[in-house]
Amino acid sequence: MHDITAEVLRSGERFTAAVEALSDAEVREASTLPGWSRGHVITHVARSIDAYLWLLALARNGVEPGPRTDAAALARAVREGAERRADELAADVRGRLSQLAEDAASMPAERWDVLVAALAGWRHPAWYTLHRCWRELETHHADLNVGYASADWPATYASWALDDTLTALAARGFPVCRVEAVDLGRSWDLSPTGPTVTGSGHALLGWLSGRACATGLSADGPLPEPPRWPLPPAPGWD
Repeated sequence: MHDITAEVLRSGERFTAAVEALSDAEVREASTLPGWSRGHVITHVARSIDAYLWLLALARNGVEPGPRTDAAALARAVREGAERRADELAADVRGRLSQLAEDAASMPAERWDVLVAALAGWRHPAWYTLHRCWRELETHHADLNVGYASADWPATYASWALDDTLTALAARGFPVCRVEAVDLGRSWDLSPTGPTVTGSGHALLGWLSGRACATGLSADGPLPEPPRWPLPPAPGWD
């Protein structure tokens, strides 16, 4: 698990550095997410890492490490935490990431395959928690509206996230025949019907994740509207 942990920590360092560069006034300015300031986004990321820490503790010990935060409580925590000072927001994320690094390093190897459940109910192995955190950091870094966009995502992240997303879309009958990421040298077959879509991996993932429009993509037919993202992975783990 060393490689994915290292990717998460590098992503977290970039995210936290961006937050530390903001003033108190700037964290209250609008993110790219409707109705959310940058403070909302930053707090959401910190509380999401808390959720991943809870899942890792469950996988490690086999018992719940205390009450689980539900969706309503999470939304309340985001609202209440969004008005904090910039240094408090940055320290919150940095502290949570430090704890994640410690917990990942101390996880017994055999416990990574233990199945845990996302708040929405779908199950996955504990190791997938790190991938979820990676996606959280990269996606919401772009949402901060500080000049970091889908084009800035690391190629390693874009390649993994496209694999994860397109496998899930294929299982759900998304009406695209083929996707080709020219810069990554990768292609995916999804459906017997629909257009073939070609572009950079970053542009494709930006479109599929709702973080960029389809400008720059080539297609031999009309593009369908991607569903709400991210999707539970498919095939799922039982």
